[in-house]
Amino acid sequence: MNVYRLCAVIPVYNHAATVRAVVRRISQLDIPCLVVDDGSGPACAAELEALAAEGLATLRRRPRNGGKGQAVQDGLRAAAQLGYTHALQVDADGQHALEDIPAFVQASQQAPTALVAGAPRYGADAPRGRRYGRWLTRVWVWINTLSLDIPDAMCGFRIYPLAPTVALLSRCNPGTRMDFDIAVLVRLHWRGVPMTWLSTSVSYPADGVSHFRGLHDNALISRAHARLFAGMLIRAPWLLARRFAARAFPPPSR
Repeated sequence: MNVYRLCAVIPVYNHAATVRAVVRRISQLDIPCLVVDDGSGPACAAELEALAAEGLATLRRRPRNGGKGQAVQDGLRAAAQLGYTHALQVDADGQHALEDIPAFVQASQQAPTALVAGAPRYGADAPRGRRYGRWLTRVWVWINTLSLDIPDAMCGFRIYPLAPTVALLSRCNPGTRMDFDIAVLVRLHWRGVPMTWLSTSVSYPADGVSHFRGLHDNALISRAHARLFAGMLIRAPWLLARRFAARAFPPPSR
């Protein structure tokens, strides 16, 4: 890959109080921002209009709320159409450690075919139920990839290589809501996309806006795990053969 072009894809749904600070900090790193308005209300829609008018972001609007996963998918496709080769996915609520972005970019530039993802560190502000849910998801992801290669599939702080990611999206829909972050990683792993993991802190501000709907989103995530399990069973012989070959014939050390 001769040219490396990175933008940030930021799904937004009623984050009027935090999105400007997120966009400003990313823009200060000379990373163009593409914000996807997922059917926000008037206050947030006006803030996004202002960011676009000030030249701080490129705005894409969805006519109605379709979920975080659908907004990210729209953003990734738009980024590819605009000629970017990589996209940084980051939340609009200020949850992610934006000071870690330079390390993510450096890792992505050094291995441009790899997906660079955050391995989150949680503080005391992390809800206990969310922690337990992440552990359960972690186990299911290990089962569905027949590996321990993915330490956390729910952290939406990552840099995608757009070519294989958009190719995947053209063949299937990994999920439209909170199930997207999990399913897209598993499916890219199935396709052999290399992955790099960087430790990063994740915060849960007391006044933060969360759109995680406990019962509904957990049901969607459970359905995603079931579908991925079925897909793993079909691919199991090939996945095991690939894993055996990687161990028997490791790449030469540099």
